[in-house]
Amino acid sequence: MLKIWNIEFGSASQAGRLYAGTIPGGLFFSDDNGETWQLNRPLWNHESRGGDLFSGDATSENKWDGTPASIDYGVFEPGIHSIIVDPRNPDHLYVAASSVGVIETTNGGRTWAARNKGMLMDYMPNPKAEWGHDPHFVTACPGQPDFLWQQNHCGVFFSKDGAQNWNKVSMPESGVHFGFPIAVDAQDGHTAWVVPAKADSERMAIDGGLFVARTTDGGASWQTFRSGLPQENAYDIVLRHGLDVCGDFLCFGTTTGNLYVSDDRGETWQCLGNNFPPIYSVRFG
Repeated sequence: MLKIWNIEFGSASQAGRLYAGTIPGGLFFSDDNGETWQLNRPLWNHESRGGDLFSGDATSENKWDGTPASIDYGVFEPGIHSIIVDPRNPDHLYVAASSVGVIETTNGGRTWAARNKGMLMDYMPNPKAEWGHDPHFVTACPGQPDFLWQQNHCGVFFSKDGAQNWNKVSMPESGVHFGFPIAVDAQDGHTAWVVPAKADSERMAIDGGLFVARTTDGGASWQTFRSGLPQENAYDIVLRHGLDVCGDFLCFGTTTGNLYVSDDRGETWQCLGNNFPPIYSVRFG
């Protein structure tokens, strides 16, 4: 069974180009605004997941693990949830998959390479292994495309060299560590926002209070903002695509159906509505 997890536009120079990331770990593309789709075979047949299974038996070990997000469908499969197109070069893309890692192509998808150096998996025997990482969401600064951010299962990571190297910039003492979404300023690659959660085993707001954290120095320090957000009996979780930024405005929606907006870069918030169904994605138009 196929589940579409993310859809992304191609670059401005690619009229009609769309990308779709799916469970089980497929990257599809369309050049006619979604009328027809093709699977990117080089990624699907990558040696890290067994080789070209269309042609016969596996020729290498499958290092792509599954994501719990697929369990609702009765399987345990990887899923591509983040697709980043370099605005300078339409043939340069990153994708991120759970539980796989970040993967890059510089030639329009003909070849792919892991970009997980510096990422750590504290739940694996070899935390620095090339494959098996669990990025929850990955994004890049449009104005500084070599600046990438990710909220990972094992913390917050930042790269300023096009994902060649990642640095862990969590600050657990401030609650900045586990979570799902991350957003980056459109012009300043050092500025990013997260909505933290307590832990994998307790997927809820920390100590019953919802807050947003912001860094303006590439993760060297974090500020936390709570004004306008519930500070008691909050059980909200914000999922991978549930946070977005546009200029000074930020917006996020939660699994408990609450929707919040800020017009001052996350420092104060107001509620736009409660008791919606679970909110999976928020994007400014």
